Amino acid sequence: MNQKTPPAALPLTRLVHAGKRPAFDGGSPVNPPVVRASTVLFDSVAQQRALRGRRDGERLFTYGARGNPTNFALEDVVSELEGAYRTRLFPTGLAAIAMTLLSYLKPGDHLLMSDSVYEPARKLVDSFLTPYNIRCTFFSADGSDVEEKIEAGTRMIYAECPGSLVYEMCDLPRLAEIARARGLLLVADNTWGSGCQYRPLALGADVSIMAATKYLSGHSDVMMGTVATTKDTWQALAERSDAFGMTVSPDDAYLVLRGTRSLAARLAMHESHGLQVAYWLQSRSEVATVFCPALPDHPGHALWQRDCMGSNGLVSFELQPAFDQVAAERLIDSLQLFGIGASWGGYESLVTLADMRRARSVTDWSSRGQVIRLHIGLEDPADLLRDLLQGFSALNA
Repeated sequence: MNQKTPPAALPLTRLVHAGKRPAFDGGSPVNPPVVRASTVLFDSVAQQRALRGRRDGERLFTYGARGNPTNFALEDVVSELEGAYRTRLFPTGLAAIAMTLLSYLKPGDHLLMSDSVYEPARKLVDSFLTPYNIRCTFFSADGSDVEEKIEAGTRMIYAECPGSLVYEMCDLPRLAEIARARGLLLVADNTWGSGCQYRPLALGADVSIMAATKYLSGHSDVMMGTVATTKDTWQALAERSDAFGMTVSPDDAYLVLRGTRSLAARLAMHESHGLQVAYWLQSRSEVATVFCPALPDHPGHALWQRDCMGSNGLVSFELQPAFDQVAAERLIDSLQLFGIGASWGGYESLVTLADMRRARSVTDWSSRGQVIRLHIGLEDPADLLRDLLQGFSALNA
């Protein structure tokens, strides 16, 4: 009896199964490919069971929400920058902050948070920590009053150094000694330092947070946060992040990964351009104070010299008290090359009016002048200075 050849798969079936694992000969791409995957396939039930049994302690490609090869590549870059054991990626910088607090604090605990933190982190205190009976006390941006504010229930010291908006420096190694002696966790927001200009883990921190939205991405087109930890601190973050299904898009991971390749070169230009603008601002009679830790007269300059490897494009300045908010807004609105925007870290220059009275609670800013924050981009500094010059003309109009 003649056996018939099995019929070829019908078109619908072929469309589902063809081309899923293309074979090719040749070299390797320079960049890790974008791997978009929710479902991950296994060769056998035994392999699936074995890998799932290991994934809580190892980084394995087992399910999209647990990360994929593109995400893993970016995690490796951040871990290298930060000198970390492992890194986790989050949808935004604020999500990274929130998950860090959620991973290490529980109801009844007490948190010490720097007065200089990113302002939305303050809102987490009211919207998240307080309702869950996690108390928070703010300490001076320079860290000088930390010890006197430690309580029996204190579990974490959270610092941002240099500080948000006006870049106060704190002695992070000293905070690490205080935390270590009392068994406290030291967390640092390292968005300013980007892993190139500042490395909190090397200075004694247990956890380092960055908004990869900023300099790591560098192109103002992606949102992301990273949390890098020491080995001893890793497990709690990993477990809580998995429980909450925290992950990022592989396309976003690819964009940030690509941005990191030019990070050092871009930061060198941002620093050079920023310092030119900072020194120019110091020459203006309308300016009371220029905030940039790389300037010799900045209060934290000695700590910056000791602990940092460079600066960046962030420069803020305080107008003389004679200029009110209306005048400051007139200056900002007249600028042509500076976009009015709240973020920073991209290739473009930005300007925003900083409300220091709302952003600080330990330091009294009620009698200080209006503060304007600049992010100095990759434009020619001569053009930026001409733009600022006409901005000051509008200020005096």
